[in-house]
Amino acid sequence: MLFTSTDRLYATTTETFQVVECLGCRLIRLNPQPKPSELHRYYPESYWFTADGGKTAYLEQLYRRWVLLDHVHFVERALRESDHPGTVLDVGCGGGLFLQLLKERGHAGAPERFIGLDFSLDAAGAAWRLAGIPTICGSLTSAPLQPESCAAVTMFHVLEHLYDPASYLEAAHRLLTRDGRLIVQVPNAACWQFLLFGERWNGIDVPRHLIDFRASDLDQLLETCGFEVLHHKHFSLRDNPPGMATSIAPQLDPMSRRVRKVAETDRQRFWKNLAYLGLVGACVPFTLLEAACRSGATVMVEARRK
Repeated sequence: MLFTSTDRLYATTTETFQVVECLGCRLIRLNPQPKPSELHRYYPESYWFTADGGKTAYLEQLYRRWVLLDHVHFVERALRESDHPGTVLDVGCGGGLFLQLLKERGHAGAPERFIGLDFSLDAAGAAWRLAGIPTICGSLTSAPLQPESCAAVTMFHVLEHLYDPASYLEAAHRLLTRDGRLIVQVPNAACWQFLLFGERWNGIDVPRHLIDFRASDLDQLLETCGFEVLHHKHFSLRDNPPGMATSIAPQLDPMSRRVRKVAETDRQRFWKNLAYLGLVGACVPFTLLEAACRSGATVMVEARRK
């Protein structure tokens, strides 16, 4: 056992959970994992994000659009290199902002379709209503899509939430065209932040993260599921500096405050968000350094079928 922890970010429970490391393969995971019938209790209704009106929310949305360009550029490059038309499927799409940005920017005039998929009915509805993205509510393993119909399948912070992540990778393998691209991002348990913060590292996110991957764990799983790894990216403007800021001061995290329904005036919300943004900015140099040493707090992988 590495340590015990509880829901430090959203306080959905006071239960404590063990985080363990396998002596053989060294994979880090919750033990025991919550039962599937219990898991929904740890996911607040507003776990996914969508702007909820007001000037502060408008500024938050502008910020999210800006930092998501990091992801968009990575996927756009992969699409250009594969140069294969088809559907772009975002698994765990939340409110659909990523696909909305990709659709707005276009891709050299190629006729991609953009489809989201999410377990949350509210998130799927928001993606349809607010982002204009057709969205499936359900599991990737039973998604009603034709085999070899997807030019790209993206999964940003999805695999660590699954009991059987291999089943999602195998489903993506069936859906991708012959030269289609899989883009996966997970927190990286081999990062410097984990060494620095231990159980307080935001990337552990007990009890929602059932498995905590190192970059090498993810590469091995992709290989096992029939993929060839092409590129790694160890820095994410959306995730790495904010993740460190949240590890330091979870009480300032805007999503945590929203989920916990912290009572605050618009003025208080503005100044707290500004303080959090300042902390995020202060974390940028450290997160850039750890990423340059291939030990970033997240790892994004591009792969294709072997």
